[in-house]
Amino acid sequence: MSLDIDRESSPPVASVDDLTSLFRRFERPRASWKVGMEHELVGMVGTAPVPYDGTTSIRSVLERFSRFGYEPYAEDGSVIAARRPGATLTLEPGGQFELSGRPFPCAHACREEIFHHAAQMRAIGGELGIRWLPVGYRPFGTPADARWMPKTRYGIMRTYLPTRGENALDMMTMTATVQASYDFSSEEDMVRKVRAAMSVSPLVSAIYANSFLVNGEDSGWASFRYEVWNHVDPERCGLLSFVFDEDFGYRRWVEYALDAHMFFVRRKGRYLPAHHLTFRRFLAEGLEGHVATVGDFEDHLTTLFPEIRLKSVIEVRGADVCDIGMSAALPALWKGILYDDEALEAADRLLAGMPFADRLAMQKDVARRGLRAASSKGTVLDLARELYAIASEGLKRQRCPHGDEPDERVVLKPLEPWLESGMSPADHWRARWHGDLARSPEKLVAAMAI
Repeated sequence: MSLDIDRESSPPVASVDDLTSLFRRFERPRASWKVGMEHELVGMVGTAPVPYDGTTSIRSVLERFSRFGYEPYAEDGSVIAARRPGATLTLEPGGQFELSGRPFPCAHACREEIFHHAAQMRAIGGELGIRWLPVGYRPFGTPADARWMPKTRYGIMRTYLPTRGENALDMMTMTATVQASYDFSSEEDMVRKVRAAMSVSPLVSAIYANSFLVNGEDSGWASFRYEVWNHVDPERCGLLSFVFDEDFGYRRWVEYALDAHMFFVRRKGRYLPAHHLTFRRFLAEGLEGHVATVGDFEDHLTTLFPEIRLKSVIEVRGADVCDIGMSAALPALWKGILYDDEALEAADRLLAGMPFADRLAMQKDVARRGLRAASSKGTVLDLARELYAIASEGLKRQRCPHGDEPDERVVLKPLEPWLESGMSPADHWRARWHGDLARSPEKLVAAMAI
């Protein structure tokens, strides 16, 4: 979740054109394109979530990261993040621990970053008696026993989102994901990337499906996290049909954002609840004497949660967090697709012409069955294998070497056994849960922890 850094004064929004112009300012030439990664882990003390305060706590974890060059960041006296140049540690509402990494020119560097971070997490967790699970949904407990983090925006979201969807608190307190972000050079480039990514994102979700346990019981889902997101807020979540329209561009994204209700407006360190307003209405009427600024719109963009999100970068958001090798592969997978013209065109063709209703049906089946799901274009497993091949060839053509490796395809290797076997990680852990782990929570935590 975004860290709300205090910003300098921002100009008022004079017209909708100011907002479309914002995205033009985010454009970057191909030579400057980078890939960034966000990675979350679920902390457990035994089989319980980690509290914010105390000896064994999230706050203690943040403070101990100072040995690695991070400086604590506080909001209203509570440490809610830690920062060092290029990287930020932040907290999801239920204490899920997130690394927002540095943008790099290649996926090799993303891989090294996440492996170093995992080693740091293991070391600090070992000192405090915390185990970190790379899993899409906290497998034991419920939102009712969540340890809420003291972050102001979460209090506002906690009040508003449950009025929009029955699983809003599950999303906030129980889920964890791995995400990546990518640059775009023009409006046309953005359209191609967002449209292709929105199209094939459910295939990536199938590869990464890794959340079958819900409150210690086999839920029957491969990715319960993916299903949760279908019941959070239909206004700001999920797949977006307008992305596939011929007139999709910056203006259509702005119009989508304008018609979504807001969470808050920030003024002088205060959060003013604004969920009774869409941004369009805020632009017309203001709030408590405050007029809409460009900075307010940038804040608002961070509160929209579609499967592919456009901000200053394009974020891909559909994957459960998995083991460190698989998580490290995600930035490479998407880089192979999005940063090679031939691969991007091939990915777009893969599900071209699929009716939007069929896309939603495939998404639902992916949440239920992972790589075993079906679609009107064929089996999800076959499509995912084809997508992997597209990404691999895209990385080969990009020729980003590292050591003895001529390109980034080596970073994709952890995905191959799953695609060869036809199993998502959830299938593996389900078999072990009912097999050698004997449905023991303690054994599962020990086996799954990084």
